[in-house]
Amino acid sequence: MELTNFNQWLETNVGDNLFIFQMFLAVFITLLINVIWRRVYLKLDQQLKKTKNEWDDAIVIAVSTPITLLIWGAGAWIIINELLNFPLQDKLRAVFIVVLISWSLVRFITNAEQNLINSNVHRSEDKKLDKSTIEAISKLLRVSVTITTLLLILQNLGVSISAVLAFGGIGGIAIGFAAKDLLANFFGGLIIYLDRPFAVGDWIRSNDREIEGTVENIGWRQTRIRTFDKRPLYVPNAIFNSITVENPSRMSNRRIYETFGIRYDDISQTENIVRQVKEMLIGHPEIDSNLTLIVNLNQFSDSSVDFFIYTFTKTTEWIKFHEIKQDILLKIAHIIEINHAEMAYPTQRLQIEDMQIEDV
Repeated sequence: MELTNFNQWLETNVGDNLFIFQMFLAVFITLLINVIWRRVYLKLDQQLKKTKNEWDDAIVIAVSTPITLLIWGAGAWIIINELLNFPLQDKLRAVFIVVLISWSLVRFITNAEQNLINSNVHRSEDKKLDKSTIEAISKLLRVSVTITTLLLILQNLGVSISAVLAFGGIGGIAIGFAAKDLLANFFGGLIIYLDRPFAVGDWIRSNDREIEGTVENIGWRQTRIRTFDKRPLYVPNAIFNSITVENPSRMSNRRIYETFGIRYDDISQTENIVRQVKEMLIGHPEIDSNLTLIVNLNQFSDSSVDFFIYTFTKTTEWIKFHEIKQDILLKIAHIIEINHAEMAYPTQRLQIEDMQIEDV
């Protein structure tokens, strides 16, 4: 039945209360469709949560609220356009639909970002996704969607996009000169996200600018670093393009490089001491014997016979490394002791020759 025939039927059977009945019917149908959609959404959401797919949940959550607004918007359009006889331009309808689609895309990007970050908990170390890269791509996608939406809205409102882009090109040059530092920091942040020299949680340092601490946040303009005395350090991203940055958090092992001095009186025991120290290091459970391991007599110093150890621990954890180093130093001291030798300390020997004094 066409709408005109339906209205004639209502005029015949309802009479003067036709308008009120039509308004009630429009609101009731809109509400009914919304209730049906909410029930469908809840059932669908429960089923999708049982799957391991990370994308279907993000899609359903992203479109849930926009679809609700679309239902109420369609109801409002019918009431205003048909019942109140207040014609709305088609441009407004197009803008409304563009905004809803854009909003759904932004919500989907945000949900997908969160799902990917949360999924890292269940991934092995070699398959984990970099959090900073996920956040960077998400920000770029949201910015792209927002800019595209604005351009589509302007186009639907009758504004020439080519003129806007031409004006934007001329204005961009002026803005570029006025905000070159801001742009440099923006692209510096982009390079950090792409090259990934460090990530949130890494310990970094640079002797060029006396920067050292743990990375807490990588923004588009600056990076926040927490120094070891717990002070926040805000570094513009452009600086990282012109300095060398060391990332100790990504070291594979930690090195122990120490020199020990034995008295010259115990030089005969040096060979045994060096051999036993090397055997101890090779058999130590926390020393990586597959890497360089050196224990050798190094030099004859002024007050001692020196030998050195050069080896690497399996762990990179700072506190555990020092516990291992302490254990090794104590074991070396014990080896020297059981060989009846002693550690040397700076000494000087003064030799006085006999002198004869003749009587005058």
